[in-house]
Amino acid sequence: MKKLLFLLLSVLLTASFALAFSAGEEDVFMANGVKVGEVTSTSAIVWTRLTRNAERNTMGEPFAVEAASLPREMTLGNMAGSVTGSPGEIRLSWWAKDSGGSRRTTPWSGVDENADFTRQFRLKGLRPGTEYLFVAQGRGTEAMEPSVSLKGRFRTAPDAKRPAPVSFVAVGCQDYQYRDDRDNGHRIYREMLKLDPDFFVHTGDIVYYDRGDPYAKSVELARYKWNTTYAFSFQREFHRGVSSYFMKDDHDTLRNDAWPGQSYGGLTWEQGLALFREQVPMGDKTYRSVRWGKDLQVWMLEGRDFRSPGTMPDGPEKTILGREQKRWFLESVEKSDALFRIVFSPTPIVGPDRKGKSDNHTNRGFDHEGDELRAFIGRQKNMYVVAGDRHWQYVSVHPGTGVREYGVGPTSDAHVGGKRSVAGSPWFEYTAFRGGFLGVRVERDSVGPRIVFRHYGVDGTVYNEDSFRPE
Repeated sequence: MKKLLFLLLSVLLTASFALAFSAGEEDVFMANGVKVGEVTSTSAIVWTRLTRNAERNTMGEPFAVEAASLPREMTLGNMAGSVTGSPGEIRLSWWAKDSGGSRRTTPWSGVDENADFTRQFRLKGLRPGTEYLFVAQGRGTEAMEPSVSLKGRFRTAPDAKRPAPVSFVAVGCQDYQYRDDRDNGHRIYREMLKLDPDFFVHTGDIVYYDRGDPYAKSVELARYKWNTTYAFSFQREFHRGVSSYFMKDDHDTLRNDAWPGQSYGGLTWEQGLALFREQVPMGDKTYRSVRWGKDLQVWMLEGRDFRSPGTMPDGPEKTILGREQKRWFLESVEKSDALFRIVFSPTPIVGPDRKGKSDNHTNRGFDHEGDELRAFIGRQKNMYVVAGDRHWQYVSVHPGTGVREYGVGPTSDAHVGGKRSVAGSPWFEYTAFRGGFLGVRVERDSVGPRIVFRHYGVDGTVYNEDSFRPE
């Protein structure tokens, strides 16, 4: 009798495990969270991705330091940090926070298995200056009910005719290997979230294809770099609460100092461009301008797509921006009636840079176009440059044109560089060889409008502050 009961119990347990496993086969997750981007006063894009597991693989096989391919007989899912995608469907619901719960919902839409299991939703008809809440839900291909639900929020830009306080944060040079919290990612995301900014700008070098563990010389390994970086809890929590504008530079396009037509191992230039659009919310063009109320307009420049080869002799035909983008930039700035104007550049326009570099407008390699841009920006009132790429924080003023540039610095102290070659330059009003981020606020007080720039360390400490009234 005991033997029969034991056998029956074993059969029941086996059946229950089988049922549990079968039910879980259709479960999907969102280990990479969400990214909300390209927000205007009436529109936004929400980026999503379905994954096989709820978290990155922390127990897998580590990549060798010099690895440029998968170890023999290994799949990417076997590797430490990997975040395997999953087929399935996603739907998005969103509503204004003050609307009393009235919401809009998309139909269920399949993720694109050829685009790393991602899906981007373009939201239109939004209200200016409004906080929106949203819920992204995911389900397996054959499932009827969602197995994952992720909440988030974002703010739309105020109407261009309305004075409104606006704050944003900006970062650059973000390397997985140089994260300062091994398990949770980069500490600055926790500190930036405390400021509750209206938006965020990443000025480029979001991931580093050409840095080891592994070297991303294929589409598969390039996606690995994006997936493992944005599975960290600090990054995920930040991006589901703050909208973003992503810019790319050389390391997240292909490799150091890259220009069109080059390749990196098996990774082609065209694949590099496509990967960027796949991994972040992005509109029709990677250069764009957005108005944030009556007092602020921002421009984000594209520094890789249209550039001349670095080996080309400098002169009127050598360019980083390209003819079409440059014309757009000059004309749109001239037409703007915003009180304060900020141009974000993935590389410096003022600098000065380290000796031996020839990849940006501060170097002799692109000095002709650099002189043109500095002269133009210098003629504008209340216009500032925010630059990425350099591995230290700084404020510099060009002696000939008066253009003021704010370098955001790297995202961690471990990623700092350049001290020996640039320290002591008379152009610098502030220099700090530390990681951190830039915070900017445009507001009106009892005196009138003003703009405030603050350099923060990785722990949120303010190390430099500049405040200006409009001319």
